[in-house]
Amino acid sequence: MRRLAVFALTLLSILFVRVPSTRAWGCKGHQVVAYLAEKHLSASALKMVDTLLLANPIEPSLKRFCDNTGLDEMANSATWADDYRSVDKSTEGWHFIDIPLSALQGQVDQYCELGSCVTQAISKQLAILKDRTQSGAKRAMALRFIIHFVGDLHQPLHDSTNNDRGGNCVPVKYLQQNPHSHGAFYTPNLHHVWDTELVESAMTDPDPKAFANTLDTEFSSSYAAWQQGGIQLVAWAWDGHQHALDIVYGALNPRIMAEPLDPNAKACTDDKNIGDRMLHKHIVIGPTYREQAVPVIEERLAQAGIRLAMILNDAAESNP
Repeated sequence: MRRLAVFALTLLSILFVRVPSTRAWGCKGHQVVAYLAEKHLSASALKMVDTLLLANPIEPSLKRFCDNTGLDEMANSATWADDYRSVDKSTEGWHFIDIPLSALQGQVDQYCELGSCVTQAISKQLAILKDRTQSGAKRAMALRFIIHFVGDLHQPLHDSTNNDRGGNCVPVKYLQQNPHSHGAFYTPNLHHVWDTELVESAMTDPDPKAFANTLDTEFSSSYAAWQQGGIQLVAWAWDGHQHALDIVYGALNPRIMAEPLDPNAKACTDDKNIGDRMLHKHIVIGPTYREQAVPVIEERLAQAGIRLAMILNDAAESNP
């Protein structure tokens, strides 16, 4: 019953058209990941995080998209990387890895254009965080990138594409809301629904810290398995890609098949105007789809939180 009540409230909350976005997990999703991770930080990792973030605060002039009222420093930092893209556009490609739906497992590096993808970005920023010869400001920036990117890595549409900018070019009808045009984009679209609408409909409590506690209890028995083998960024990306193949795209009605790879597809007007072609498929995301998607979303948020904690605990142990 609690899920039906939350679902009804979500229906009322989406009557306004939103601007298309590539913000994985939206505001609350990233904040949930940060709060869950914080619960599992070692004493040395918590000290490292607090020291770096408090001594090197976010630039007050940076325009923030999310409402950060009442958040602690780690949760506030969880959405910083999305805002920072407006300052340094060279970081835009760091948020995802475009693995085609038709790709075979093991193919990763070729989809990391010029070394710019989320798996390599996490590795590079982790090296900076661990390097005590770097300034506190640089290490704090690296920490904020890591907090955000580990969340991104666990959003299936940041690990996959179908020549559609990770689902941004797939207009959908979400519940009673029909897609509306914003130039070449449409809202709702598949990516944004996974970032925000489905996440918020899954939240049994609108407070991200409270929902992090709920997920922590629900998935605690899985943590040992999720951490097995240590830090495995590529494997985690492939897990997300598989979820995209099986559920994100696979559960759609009508079903979307894998497009032949078009390495030049950069916009919704490319690949024979894929955005317009997807619009005319009249894809609907309703209660049945949601019931398949929400368990994946909850699990991926919890995985992101516990693995972020593992990464930061390792960084703190490497540099006591």
